This record gives sequence, C-alpha cells and structure tokens, in this order.
Amino acid sequence: MVGLNILVITGSPRKNGNTEIMASAFANAAKEAGHVVTVKKLSTLKVEPCLACTYCFSHDGVCIQNDDMNSILTDLDQADMLVLASPVYWFDVSAQTKCFIDRMYASAKKGFHIKSIAMLLNSVSDGVYDAAKAQLNSICSYLKWENKGVITVSGMNEKGSMLKSEGLDKVRSFANSL
Repeated sequence: MVGLNILVITGSPRKNGNTEIMASAFANAAKEAGHVVTVKKLSTLKVEPCLACTYCFSHDGVCIQNDDMNSILTDLDQADMLVLASPVYWFDVSAQTKCFIDRMYASAKKGFHIKSIAMLLNSVSDGVYDAAKAQLNSICSYLKWENKGVITVSGMNEKGSMLKSEGLDKVRSFANSL
C-alpha cells in the first residue's frame, strides 16, 4: 500500500504542550506505518484571521495576506489527509485552530486534494468535545471528505500531562490504523 501524505496542524498557542505531544506521537506512528507526515505548529507561525475579501477566488487560491498560511496552503494542496490537533479550552477548538480552518477558505473555489480528515483533541474535562465534533462533521459533509474520526484525551491538568496519559496509546493506535 502506498502511504498517505498527511498534514497535521497543531492549534495550541502553547509550545511543546499537550497538543504538540499528542500530534508528535501521531506523526511518529503514522511515519512508522509508511505515511509521509508534515506537522505545522501554529504556536510558531503567524496566521491572521480571514479577511473575507475573496482575493483568493480570483488568484487560484493565493491569499492576499502575506503570512505563514501561504506556505501551509501549499502543503494543504499536496495533502491526502488533514489532521487537526487542538486543545479544547471552552467547549470547542482553540482560536488558532479555528483561524486556520477559516483561512482554508482560500482554497474553496479551486478545491482540495484532501480526501479525509481527523481530529486529535485534548482537554482538562471530559465531555466537552461536541462542538468540535459537530464542526468536523460539517466540514466532511460540505467538502465530501471522509471522517476518519476523533481521538479525545481528557485529564490534561498541566503542561506535560499527555506524557503520562494512556491517551498516547490511543493516538498511536489510530495512526497505525490508517
């Protein structure tokens, strides 16, 4: 089997925190399973909110804003699968993750190479994932992408909690199943 080209977007503002640990475990396991994986950490990149100017519609998906999203859009054009990794702070994905999702609008007119998507979510509390899951379902429905699922890990009370969590085994298993 030929491996997938997977783009992983980490949406936590916290560098080297639970979301990045979770995404790294996923990426390593996916690579071991024969996939090509690119990880983009929004904590180290500048991605401004969408301006809704529709410049991208008349410029083949190129955004008028000169920020790091332009390089991410290039990676997005080559990806077979998108994985969104985000903390859930207040019942939904982080503002950084949502900003990235909104900026994908630049590719709306020309379309996407992506065929599937998944989410890796972590939080302090359990049972706070409904909005993120609904957003994923809406993306899949609208873009006709296959929903590969959502892995949730709660109990992330402090930076580094993920390292002691059994959730990393779920993440690795999920990556190996692709």
